[in-house]
Amino acid sequence: MTGSGSDTLLPRRKRRRRSNWRGLAYIAPAMALVIVFFIMPVLFTGWMSLHNWPLMGASRWIGFNNYYRMVNDTRFMTALNFTAYYTVIVTIAIFAVAFPLAIFVEKERQFVSAYRTIIFLPVVVGLATASLLWVWLANVDSGFVGPALKALGVVEKSPNLLATFDTAFLTVVVMVVWKIAGFTMIILLTGLQAIPSELTEAARIDGAGRWQRFRHLTLPLMRKTIALALIVSVTGSILAFDQFYIMTAGGPQNKMISVVYYIFNQSFVSFNLGYGAALSIALLAILVAISIVQLWLLRVGEERP
Repeated sequence: MTGSGSDTLLPRRKRRRRSNWRGLAYIAPAMALVIVFFIMPVLFTGWMSLHNWPLMGASRWIGFNNYYRMVNDTRFMTALNFTAYYTVIVTIAIFAVAFPLAIFVEKERQFVSAYRTIIFLPVVVGLATASLLWVWLANVDSGFVGPALKALGVVEKSPNLLATFDTAFLTVVVMVVWKIAGFTMIILLTGLQAIPSELTEAARIDGAGRWQRFRHLTLPLMRKTIALALIVSVTGSILAFDQFYIMTAGGPQNKMISVVYYIFNQSFVSFNLGYGAALSIALLAILVAISIVQLWLLRVGEERP
């Protein structure tokens, strides 16, 4: 009996090992890509951050001096503050536009497919292309927005929307919302469509109004979807570069330099590659911390009845 039992266990172990190796073979290509294009560059960037790494010549080990320099770098702190301000404003604006649009296109109505397509179209336009398009739209002479405002009598002469901080910042935010809101709408739409219609109908029969259904039914059931959309929006906003580089070149008066823009200047304009690597590692740590906090906040109370 004992011998027969051990004989049956051996084929099971062999099958399990074979299954494990087969699974590893399936994920090996993806793991190779992650190692080559993410883990190794991050490790190399961390190594660079511990050196004085010029564009030409030999690098020199300086330990954590680049990180000490970062703490005392007022321009980096200014860029960090501006990026945080931009992230909060643009994330709120995107959700304020995307959520109503998702609710609007979620219900079956005439031409709803056309509405979804039209709203999503700006997403397929590259961010650099969209930035160039809005530079033309905001042009004081040959653009569209300024002359249109003048023709409507809103202003006496066509304004230069990119000349002052307030109007330039507003123009960038409007462009980003126009570009990204359709993508966020699709993410939120999947969450809305996953809510069983029976629950919504039962709440309606029990006398719950639209706001009550939205607050006590829709939002709790969309926690994971909102978390995904929020992480994507916040991460993209913190990594903002193209719109500031193309539309404002960091101006007016260098007031619109984001963190990534500052890293670009340090690395590829001033050629302080080691310091730029340290800034990149710090930014990666900030992104990871923010994502963890967002996921934790949106999971609070999820398991409560």
